[in-house]
Amino acid sequence: MMHSQPILNDSSSTDDVEAFPDGLKDDYPLRKFDSVYEVVPGLRKDMPMKEKMQILLKFYQKEIVAAIEHADSSGQKFIIDEWSRGEGLGGGITRVFQDGRVFEKGGVNFSAIYGTLPAAAVQRMKANHKDIQIPESGKLPFYACGLSLVIHPRHYLAPSVHMNYRYFETRNEDGTPQSWWFGGGQDLSPMYYNEADAVHFHALLKDVCDHHDPTYYQRFKKWADEYFLIKYRGEARGIGGIFFDDLNEKEAEQHFLFVADALSRFVPSYLPAVRRAYEPSNDPRPTPEEGKHWQGLRRGRYVEFNLAVDRGTSFGLQTPGSRVESILMTLPKNASWEYNYHPTSGSLEAKTVDVLKNPKDYV
Repeated sequence: MMHSQPILNDSSSTDDVEAFPDGLKDDYPLRKFDSVYEVVPGLRKDMPMKEKMQILLKFYQKEIVAAIEHADSSGQKFIIDEWSRGEGLGGGITRVFQDGRVFEKGGVNFSAIYGTLPAAAVQRMKANHKDIQIPESGKLPFYACGLSLVIHPRHYLAPSVHMNYRYFETRNEDGTPQSWWFGGGQDLSPMYYNEADAVHFHALLKDVCDHHDPTYYQRFKKWADEYFLIKYRGEARGIGGIFFDDLNEKEAEQHFLFVADALSRFVPSYLPAVRRAYEPSNDPRPTPEEGKHWQGLRRGRYVEFNLAVDRGTSFGLQTPGSRVESILMTLPKNASWEYNYHPTSGSLEAKTVDVLKNPKDYV
């Protein structure tokens, strides 16, 4: 079912971009680690993991949507598109935002689906999951749920952001769980590199990782640096964050608590970076005309990564019956390409590209 409302005019005047939005004046307090059962209504430790993940992800979908709407300061609301794959096959809730005051476009999508993996897919999975048992039919039932978001702000000094957390389990023919794992992460894509944004974003992710396992941050940061690389350009999509997949090395409950704590850090790690774009600064800054031009080119790189590199996008688009609009909601509303464009040496744009070509330690 689609719920919509009138879309605001796409006004990107200099005054509109520069004026400080009231909704960004808030503080973003940090929740206590391991407090998910106190925070999320209806969540219990004795629930099956698939039910716990659904409740957790739906809770954070609503919370993040509310935070983005408030920060946008326009009264604009997300469009809500509830969908189903058919009886017994699951579905999801797609929430899309466009043409706000602070945010040009974004989506926060939840899905929980059941299906059957073909023999070829099962054989590929067994490379990383030796405990998978293949039924005589050769087809393997599965369950997957996830929360995925991408936000593209209007201001050229505010970074785009991506987040995804998911849970996957293969199932026996009687419906009981068989093999399971978690995946996900979040990463930041600035138009102009800002050290304060980078340090704050990575510091909160490192705190979450260190609380759950002191090896996580370096492992998952390295994984993000490698995954979000546009190899043919020799540069990353952004300044990374964390990325992980096939995570099942501890008890499932421990991984669940890690994902819950990481989700709790999304708003506090991201919205301060958007706010900083509107705050006065003594640092060098581009003119609005220079900033919008460069933003278009960086958004072009974002499109390239999503369509030419990202495995998830490719898998989704090649899957029969996939929801193409939900998959492509990750793309910015506006992007541009210029033939053989290179920023001027020593410019703010060139300094940003240098960071994207040479990943660094931020914390």
